[in-house]
Amino acid sequence: MDTSASSRSGRLTVLRAAWLYDGTGPGLISDPVLVLDGGTIAAVGPPGGVPEGATVVDLGGATLLPGLIDTHVHLAFDASSDPVGNLAGRDAAAALAAMAAAARRAARGGVTTVRDLGDRDYLSLALRGAAASDRSLPTIVAAGPPITTPGGHCHYLGGTATGMEGVRAAVRERAERGADIIKIMASGGNLTPGTRPELPQFTPEELRAAVAEAHRHRLPVTAHAHGTRAVADAVAAGVDGLEHVTFMSANGVDPAPDALVKAIAGRGIALGITLGAVPGEGSAMPPAMAAGLPTLTANVRRLHRAGARIVAGTDAGVGPAKPPDVLRWAVGRLPDIGLTSAEALHAATRLAAEVCGLGDRKGRLAPGYDADVLAVGGDPLRDLAALHDIRAVYVRGERLASAGTRAASP
Repeated sequence: MDTSASSRSGRLTVLRAAWLYDGTGPGLISDPVLVLDGGTIAAVGPPGGVPEGATVVDLGGATLLPGLIDTHVHLAFDASSDPVGNLAGRDAAAALAAMAAAARRAARGGVTTVRDLGDRDYLSLALRGAAASDRSLPTIVAAGPPITTPGGHCHYLGGTATGMEGVRAAVRERAERGADIIKIMASGGNLTPGTRPELPQFTPEELRAAVAEAHRHRLPVTAHAHGTRAVADAVAAGVDGLEHVTFMSANGVDPAPDALVKAIAGRGIALGITLGAVPGEGSAMPPAMAAGLPTLTANVRRLHRAGARIVAGTDAGVGPAKPPDVLRWAVGRLPDIGLTSAEALHAATRLAAEVCGLGDRKGRLAPGYDADVLAVGGDPLRDLAALHDIRAVYVRGERLASAGTRAASP
């Protein structure tokens, strides 16, 4: 390991630990030394000379891994029993303050990057800007208010649109405001009374118009899609991602059609599978979803075997079992749908970074990447519950003061 180069920031930190997972390999690197140059990783290697003037932090028997990345959160929702009502009672300033608190809790829980897929008043974009200078906040990828139909799923967030020109205009507004991604509600959802998750909300033509306009602005599109028809329409429209993908029907959950599984995997569409709940009151699935869980699990296993790109998008914020740092529990559930522990860690780091459009600087412990580091006790490749034993969190090179105590485990 070459540590002779001068520091660009003038502030080098050397992390020592027992093991390191770099975000790509199937195994761990023993006795690593990780050199942080301000907010960037300068070097990764075995023990060697420590750069002059560097601060050395010995984390003992910990394992270092890239900070976790949650591809589907709602910072505007407060993880209470009434997140929608509580948000309605907050003005913009109060909502932004609550979102910042949620984002900081996520970071303390090892989630150093979040993709917010639905806010109100574009507040996630404002928080994204604040994170540029406040390293207590995770990096934020922001969609702004999701595009939905009048009275449709999450209409109360203000993103309603009708007709092909209406959805094009909605996409243009988000592009002009600087959104990183377009989120469209292709089906109804469980959080909005009066909508039905198994039914489409937009016509195939409207979905195609939204995707074409987004791609014209070089923005990716991810679609909230529960029902089989909505999933199929979104895939045909050319979306880049799908959220939930439950293949719900009026009678439960449908087996995923073979042609649709093949199309999703073949086109490399990113699937944000909604996993993870903190055990306790409020962690039970909706009855209809619970009844269809065996089929739902079988569908996702088939998608995984077909080669689909699967990440854990937790829907953090939508209820008491979904706090901002719920991702650790979601990663622990990925083996239930066929992923190995190594694949689960990859899905929450390297692959999640790629899905968020940050693959050139997030999701790996490698020179030139952002210094987002999670240190945990134990070996997460052997037992993913190690993710709950948090020893330290670094967000773009800054160690969070409150990190380093054992988090609640399942």
